[in-house]
Amino acid sequence: MAETFLRRGLKLSHLRLLALLTHDEGLGAAAATLGIAQPAASRLLSEAERITGYSLRTRDGRGIRLTPEGRALAQRARRVLNELSDAERELGEIGGGLTGDLRVGAVTGAAMERVLPALRSARLEMPGLRVHVEIANSEVLGEALAEGRIDLALARLPRDHPPELFDLRPVGEEPVALVVRRGHRLLAEVPPAPEALMEHDWVLPEAGTILHDTVIDQLARRGLRAPARCVTTSSVLLTLALVQRSNAIAPLARAVASEFAAGACAVLPLDLGLSVAPYGLMTRKGAAPTMALRRFSALLTRDLPG
Repeated sequence: MAETFLRRGLKLSHLRLLALLTHDEGLGAAAATLGIAQPAASRLLSEAERITGYSLRTRDGRGIRLTPEGRALAQRARRVLNELSDAERELGEIGGGLTGDLRVGAVTGAAMERVLPALRSARLEMPGLRVHVEIANSEVLGEALAEGRIDLALARLPRDHPPELFDLRPVGEEPVALVVRRGHRLLAEVPPAPEALMEHDWVLPEAGTILHDTVIDQLARRGLRAPARCVTTSSVLLTLALVQRSNAIAPLARAVASEFAAGACAVLPLDLGLSVAPYGLMTRKGAAPTMALRRFSALLTRDLPG
């Protein structure tokens, strides 16, 4: 089939246009990204339909949208383009002695426990490698990985994407601690009564994130209501700042909490059994890893069996 498409004239220009349309961009926006006029983009779509023998688009009130056949081909097109991008980088790594760029994503606990030590080792073992790190929740990282914007993620399988898009090697748990400022009155009680937690403001991730839902679920299991006074943010930096400057309580990955417990924050001596689902080293299914990706993945998982 692939050879038939190629013999019929399927080109990278067709694939690039289709890949852009997977983001639900309008045809005009996709054409602008490619630096061509909209009529030229429409002709490319018509050519792709003629070459493949399938209707790849349909019209609705907002313009065009991909048919199921069009979306399937567009997803494959995005994978082909990602592979070509990876090949370009790998050739540069081989020729330049592991120089270039590697894009890594991680949830907060994994960033402290795994990524930080790996960066230190990579600085010595691969000094020419530039590593770009994105810290976010698993949903954001899963989307970035599926679209080829990052090369690997220490995260959980995202709920909004089919699991068959990814390869996942289990890495570890991400236990959670409750953090307050130093001198907080709850620290005078060992352990503090769980009911006393509800007397204070909280700083939580946004509703629907795994940490937010885990905290609310564990409080409910102990007969406690959700915090009445709460600030929601995805920023660990803002969370720490709010905790340090108020009497608020915040759940943080224990690896993050431990890193800052020697400073202006302290971990509450109370075990609510907070632990989010295990995370793993996640890559795109079927993608051939570059040399730098293999080396950095080994640094991230060097203490794991097998």
